[in-house]
Amino acid sequence: MKEYKIKINGNNYNVTIDEVEDNVAKVEVNGTPYNVEFEKPISKPKTISVVNKPAAAPAAGPAPANKPAAAPAAAGGSTVNSPLPGVVLEIKVKDGDKVTKGQVIMVLEAMKMENAIEAPCEGTVTIKVQKGDSVLEGAPLAIIA
Repeated sequence: MKEYKIKINGNNYNVTIDEVEDNVAKVEVNGTPYNVEFEKPISKPKTISVVNKPAAAPAAGPAPANKPAAAPAAAGGSTVNSPLPGVVLEIKVKDGDKVTKGQVIMVLEAMKMENAIEAPCEGTVTIKVQKGDSVLEGAPLAIIA
């Protein structure tokens, strides 16, 4: 069960996600229960390897409002972004630690699944989140320089 405090158009909501099964999520918004039906069943990845890909040429117009802008990587570094929305369950390294490619640097919980976030390259890590933080897809988690 996950609890979130969100603000939509200036209104505060307490949202609890009780369970997700196939394409139906049982949620509670400010104490009122709802069944939220998704178009497709929710897939549950076990391990996610994050790899930075070269950015495509920017499209004309503003960026979508529901996705955070990716943080620029440190000079010569690689930004590790969240592959999906979730909660930082555990951080396995400290700022300044040396990491190797494929090393698990943190665990992200999404849809009751623990997802290992791995270093895409070797280097020194700078952590950008804290244990318990809720993150959106694309949010910067760490920088490896």
